[in-house]
Amino acid sequence: MAGAPKSTLIILLLSLMLLGAAASPLPLLNSSLPDPAAVVADFHSKVTTSRRRMQETGGGGGCMTGNPIDDCWRCAGTDWWKDRQRLADCGIGFGRNALGGKGGPFYVVTDSSDRDPVNPAPGTLRHAAIQEGPLWIVFAADMTIRLNEELLVNSYKTIDGRGANVHVAGGACITLQYVANVIIHNLHVHDCVPAGNANVRSSPTHYGWRTRSDGDGISLFSARDVWVDHCALSRCADGLVDAIMGSTGITVSNSYFSHHDEVMLLGHSDGYLPDSGMQVTIAFNHFGVQLVQRMPRCRRGYFHIVNNDYTAWEMYAIGGSASPTINSQGNRYIAPANPNAKEVRAFLLPCRLGLFAHGFGSRFALFLSLLAEFFCFHRLLWIFALFWAVDGPVPCGGCQRS
Repeated sequence: MAGAPKSTLIILLLSLMLLGAAASPLPLLNSSLPDPAAVVADFHSKVTTSRRRMQETGGGGGCMTGNPIDDCWRCAGTDWWKDRQRLADCGIGFGRNALGGKGGPFYVVTDSSDRDPVNPAPGTLRHAAIQEGPLWIVFAADMTIRLNEELLVNSYKTIDGRGANVHVAGGACITLQYVANVIIHNLHVHDCVPAGNANVRSSPTHYGWRTRSDGDGISLFSARDVWVDHCALSRCADGLVDAIMGSTGITVSNSYFSHHDEVMLLGHSDGYLPDSGMQVTIAFNHFGVQLVQRMPRCRRGYFHIVNNDYTAWEMYAIGGSASPTINSQGNRYIAPANPNAKEVRAFLLPCRLGLFAHGFGSRFALFLSLLAEFFCFHRLLWIFALFWAVDGPVPCGGCQRS
């Protein structure tokens, strides 16, 4: 080494640094919780408590349902419409800290129009969503809102559709970008299309140029502490709920998904390291008719997928790459008739292999993941496996399936 040229020494030094970085765990994002297992335990504790109270009050004949979210805001001893902001205390999972507009005034949406995304009219949903400070947004009547451009929701907002039949449909839809503490409850979001190449206001003091959007139903871009509950989503141009670019602290619960291809993407790309801090709870949802894939599709972070109902899929249900931890518990799967959608088939896999689950986890998956870590120092492998259902966290590697 004494006679080695400087360029060789530099290359060796960089190689050692890269190997060290690859072996070291990435630091969590500032808003990530340090003990995800404790969040999972708290979730199950709340479910157990709610079910016990339901049994004590007559086995479901009264207000209690066994669902800790609904029991919290529906069965508090007062009419929910007299205490709407109690909802902010009812979150569970990784999005449990989402405050929404708690403590702020109410804003009643009376106008379903969206004529000017730069200067929205008072009384419109856009005018409400861009305000500074906590705001609890409700609706005066049933309405369908066709947005001309993305609805850029500001921090500390609750969009509360309870008591009305509210559809955001037929145009651009909802974007949470660089914001925190947002609750979206009881909305129908469907038939969303791309928009953009236009100026859009994001706050009372700022508007800016938006490039072409993807056409997601609800898009999270570097957002945190977000709770989506009791929403129905279908037929959008891209994803129904997509969370990317370091978004974390998210719960999607009690929602209905149908008639869509790429349902839910959690993670920007395999190479985007900040998504290692992503933490998401997917709970009590129904994945219904004519869904194809991504229920969800996970990258890098920690994902608790619990007590969901899957009633068929055309390609796969749950998938992952780039070494996520997928903790799948208590889900019901009714597999499609197509045998190719029930198993993990042959894939040519790159380094850092692991499980890509077509709806099901596997006892064999952990063995494959450990085996993959060894073979990662060699080039490529072919793996053929059929995985049977099992509960518990399963680390997923780099199986490439979009």
